[in-house]
Amino acid sequence: LPSLSLPSSMHLIQVDSVQRWMEDLKLMTDCECMCILQSKPISIEKDEQNELILSSQYSACDNLQLLLKRAWIISTELTRIAQKLKKNRWQRVHSMTVRVNCHVRSMINEYNTFTRNSSEEMHQFEKLLIDKCSEFTAFTERCIQTEDEEILKPMKSCINETLTTVAQYFSQLIELVLTHEAQNLLRQIELSDSVYVTESAISSLFSLTQEGAHLCRIIAKEGGVVALFKICRQDSFRCLYPQTLRTLASICCVEEGMHQLEKVDGILCLAEILTDNTHSEATHAEAAAVIAQITSPHLTFTQHLSSFLENMEEIVTALVKLCQEASSGEVFLLASAALANITFFDTMACEILLQLNAMKILLAACSDKHIVDTPYSRDQVVTILANMSVLDQCASEIIQGNGVQLLMEMLFERSSSGNSAEIAACERVQQKSAVTLARLSRDPEVADAAVKLSCIPRLIKLCRSPTERNNSDSVLVACLAALRRLAVMSPDGLEDSDFQQLIKPRLVDSFLLCTNMEESFV
Repeated sequence: LPSLSLPSSMHLIQVDSVQRWMEDLKLMTDCECMCILQSKPISIEKDEQNELILSSQYSACDNLQLLLKRAWIISTELTRIAQKLKKNRWQRVHSMTVRVNCHVRSMINEYNTFTRNSSEEMHQFEKLLIDKCSEFTAFTERCIQTEDEEILKPMKSCINETLTTVAQYFSQLIELVLTHEAQNLLRQIELSDSVYVTESAISSLFSLTQEGAHLCRIIAKEGGVVALFKICRQDSFRCLYPQTLRTLASICCVEEGMHQLEKVDGILCLAEILTDNTHSEATHAEAAAVIAQITSPHLTFTQHLSSFLENMEEIVTALVKLCQEASSGEVFLLASAALANITFFDTMACEILLQLNAMKILLAACSDKHIVDTPYSRDQVVTILANMSVLDQCASEIIQGNGVQLLMEMLFERSSSGNSAEIAACERVQQKSAVTLARLSRDPEVADAAVKLSCIPRLIKLCRSPTERNNSDSVLVACLAALRRLAVMSPDGLEDSDFQQLIKPRLVDSFLLCTNMEESFV
């Protein structure tokens, strides 16, 4: 930007009305104009490209998303102010404070144009936040007018304190706003008989759940799970079941959501949906997604599982059927993910699966590349096989379904996209296929089939070559365990060096050998 030089006569103007206008202008100026005029001074610092600007030209339906985006920007700016303050970059601190002031005022103004029935408490926090932001800006403005360290040192302490208070007021206001919006949406869901209005409210609620666990907690506390299961029990809203169940799956990632699910007999409702053949495949798939969510082995809260066990046989039967009849890879993934999670917490589930010929169904599905079409799906299948392999009867099922061949193929699982999530899924497939082989190879028939399919050379390659296992330690440990089990059954399939390095030592010593001397093995 070119520097601006004002005529000397401009400095002589001392009119009260002009001064008043200048003061009012700070409050009325649009945020983007303020950013250009005050928040982007000519600076030697090279972080201008990181400035966070947000257009206010949004349609009415995007108001809530605009609010969340504005809130994220303010939160980010407050963090950056703290960082600049530590480095005593007063000019930057001031310009960023002005920008936060603008964003706060814009956020409050924008929200008040579309909100309804905002509470007195919310208005009080709005005023507190605006006043504190003005105080904050005034503090930082004084700091750029002096370079005296004796003056700046105590002021820095005041600014830090004010920054903390601004952040606190801001967090409390956002909490109130989001709670208010969740209440409005849930009120619409509970009171409306219109499919269109209810669909719109559920869609907005789902968008909120995608903003993180904190919003899911707010929705759960305000009765979101109760309201959504009420929809799932009304035939007049059948067309909304998939969308409603998808929203429920998101809310149930938090403990508060799970508590609510337990209170309204949500698992019984899910079992009824899954076993009702009049529902669409989409509805069954989304119900499976909720089951997968609430049975996730990563969850630390499991009090809901007692009621799950009561309905487990019905649910597992329905999920196996969904896997067998799945018309797409996505439906199969959701159903198999639910089954995989269920096999983790009760061996009875594995016994039910055996009785239902699930092994045969899953192995057959893997031969259909349109159904089992990603490493994520294969991860679910091999998880089920690994957990079922603890049962003695599983070995014959594997042999009959050509399962050893599938496990051998899974040892070659590689990512085609290079995506980190897909690479991680491929590692899990390799690890679990090796674990399954190790468990099943206690049966001589399975071990013999594995040896004939050249599993031993592949396991050796995975142990010795870090690139083959993507440097994964968990894959290495699983492969060493499987190799040792097969070596007992077929010692002739090993060269002496393999035996001395991979079989004879303690497993931990072989592991260290493979991780510390990788280059010599490649």
